[in-house]
Amino acid sequence: MNDPQATLARLRAELDAIDGELVDMAARRQQIVAEIGGLKRRSRQPTRDFTREHEVRQQARARAASRGLDPDLGERLVGAMIEASLTSQERDRLEALGAGAGRSALVIGGAGRMGRWFTAFLATQGWAVSVADPAGVVPGLAWHEDWREPARTAELVVVAAPLAATAAILEELVELQPLGLVMEIGSIKAPVAGALAALRDAGVKVASIHPMFGPDVRLLAGRHVILVDLGAPAALAEARALFEQTSAGLAEMSLEQHDRLVAWVLGLSHAANIAFFTALAESGRPIDELAGFASTTFGAQLSVAARVAAENPELYFEIQSLNPHGHEPVAALAAAAARVEQAVAAGDAAGFTALMRTGARYLAGARE
Repeated sequence: MNDPQATLARLRAELDAIDGELVDMAARRQQIVAEIGGLKRRSRQPTRDFTREHEVRQQARARAASRGLDPDLGERLVGAMIEASLTSQERDRLEALGAGAGRSALVIGGAGRMGRWFTAFLATQGWAVSVADPAGVVPGLAWHEDWREPARTAELVVVAAPLAATAAILEELVELQPLGLVMEIGSIKAPVAGALAALRDAGVKVASIHPMFGPDVRLLAGRHVILVDLGAPAALAEARALFEQTSAGLAEMSLEQHDRLVAWVLGLSHAANIAFFTALAESGRPIDELAGFASTTFGAQLSVAARVAAENPELYFEIQSLNPHGHEPVAALAAAAARVEQAVAAGDAAGFTALMRTGARYLAGARE
């Protein structure tokens, strides 16, 4: 009689071997991707070919189905490889272009999460990056205890500090008269608007941007960077050039337009998730019990809410409280929740249905 444990060990060994082969094949795929990327760069072809991506995904679905696998699984496997390939090609393209070419960049707040993202992003382009941050050093990078002296001569100064600190830093930079481009990356612009204008009026090259993604993002395809028009076109062009060779979407708008947009895009979504997990936390129901019986909708919402809850509460409070346009979407959220509650409490099926149908018509625009 066969020993079940021996059979189990043999099957696990086979799985380990298959997993190793999958990794080896993924590495070989990346090598081919690198060759393709090089050919595209030399012939000045775009990195991304959406038609080809669609073909590859459909082939994966068909092949999975022919082998008795879920087509979605086949597409997810290939999709992960496509994203890894695009990330690799984007990095290789930036390295090959070498836009920084040894030029000096100082990231004030470079030990923070977005600060670290910028240090890596700039280093990929060949910038000689150094960091100034009271939180301490960033491994592999030069560190300055005081940002003021290196900021005078750096060819690029990125201010990636909290909003209150950013305003103070920008105000000091007015007096320091740095030679290079000063670029701040805050999520809200109103608190730093005065300092930005003072820098511009003092003749300093100053730009304001907002990366509409978090520090964990590697591939910029499908992501956006907002370029805020401060009335300094040369500085704005320099900021734009940092991202032009990436796959990020670039959009220009005024400072007020930015803050109005962010109030809805960030402020509303943050508030909705904070309200969601606050209601759960105050429900008295254990989260493991709720998660254990999660519907598809609840599970998806719980996943998003968990990521929001893990973020920096001070930053999220700044986004809610310092935006002069921030009250409107939060008030709209409260009013909408009250309308749902009223329709349910009153047994108003027509009113409830109208809310859902209105939402479906509105959201259809996003799908299109």
